[in-house]
Amino acid sequence: MTENYVTVKDVSLNNNCPECFSKDGLRLIFKQRIVETTFYKSITKEFKKELICNTCNNMIYPVNWTDDIERVLKYQEKAFTLKKASTYFKTPFWIAVSLISILITAIIVAAFIL
Repeated sequence: MTENYVTVKDVSLNNNCPECFSKDGLRLIFKQRIVETTFYKSITKEFKKELICNTCNNMIYPVNWTDDIERVLKYQEKAFTLKKASTYFKTPFWIAVSLISILITAIIVAAFIL
C-alpha cells in the first residue's frame, strides 16, 4: 500500500515571511491524500497544507505563523475545495471478484447436480 499527497491548490501569499521577512516568497500548498494498493486507488478526504518561502527555501511551521498569516490561511482554507472522495477498483480486483463468483456458481451447480 502506498500513500502519497497530490497538490490540489497552490496559492502565492503577500504576507511577510517570518524567517527572511520577504514579502513575495510565501506559497501555500494544499495537498490531498491518495491511497493506492494492488486492488484499488482511493482519493480520501484528508488533506494537509504547507507554507513554504521560495526566497529563503524554508518550510514555515505553524509555530512561526503570525496572526496575519493565520487569518489568510483560514480564509484560503474556507475558499479551498477538495477533490471528491472516490475509489477506483483496478483490474486485479475485478479478476478476483470474477473468479470468486465463478467458483461460488460452480459450487452451487455441483450441489444441485449431486
